[in-house]
Amino acid sequence: MVEQTTKTLSQWAVFLAREPLPVLQDSLVELAQLRQDGTRLSAQAVAHIVLRDPMLTAHLLRYLQQHRSRHQQQEIIEVEPALMMLGLETFYGQVVADLGSAEERLASNPEALDNLKRVLTRLACAADYAREWAVRLNDRHYGEVYVAALLHDLAEAVLWIFAPHSLLRVRENQSLNKGLRSHDAQEQVLGFSILALQRELVIRWGLPELLVTLMDDQQALSSRVRCVTLAINLARHAGNGWDDAALPDDYLGIARLLRMPLAEVREWLAPAEPQS
Repeated sequence: MVEQTTKTLSQWAVFLAREPLPVLQDSLVELAQLRQDGTRLSAQAVAHIVLRDPMLTAHLLRYLQQHRSRHQQQEIIEVEPALMMLGLETFYGQVVADLGSAEERLASNPEALDNLKRVLTRLACAADYAREWAVRLNDRHYGEVYVAALLHDLAEAVLWIFAPHSLLRVRENQSLNKGLRSHDAQEQVLGFSILALQRELVIRWGLPELLVTLMDDQQALSSRVRCVTLAINLARHAGNGWDDAALPDDYLGIARLLRMPLAEVREWLAPAEPQS
């Protein structure tokens, strides 16, 4: 088992640098159906499917970087241009031809699969937030911001696939000790934090430098990075319920980013109160 033999951060990074990422079964099915329909098959249609699956997006960008032409001057982050550069024949024949599904991988561990899907749903939600705010800020390359948010917490998703029992232990330890911080709980079980693994992965996967920057929460002076960070925080906290204690700080940060009144941000983002 990977969880028993790959214990250190370095070992995990080496293992995951060469390991294909399982993707969502729905993605594989939809891609196969699209390929059979010549009237709908296009880079745009394929990109629409890829961008709903963080693991598939990461796999595509990793493949593109690993097979980058010497003549390619500009790094590509957005999925549709990446598909146009590769060509759909290469995408289907080389990129996704032998990919397995996360559902198959975790068939014997439904709890881990449920947690994985929660993470992927949260990332897709964060990506939608980040894109919408980038558009409001007149960022012409809002697709880059979307991808950065979509991949921001990918290491957590990867560990639910390859080390589900370890993450379940992290959850259990936190449930037994409410004051235990996530970072500390992860280090107790894994020997490192998920954030440290995330940083290591994006480097080892050779993801574009701009994407690495956009995923770096420490680059707080950049409005594009703040878009990503705030979107990740909002999606994570709202996932705990719209009464989460951290949400007021999220609303304040978003109001400052978008130069909107705080009350307007709260009304815009929070769901309507139920009728009594």
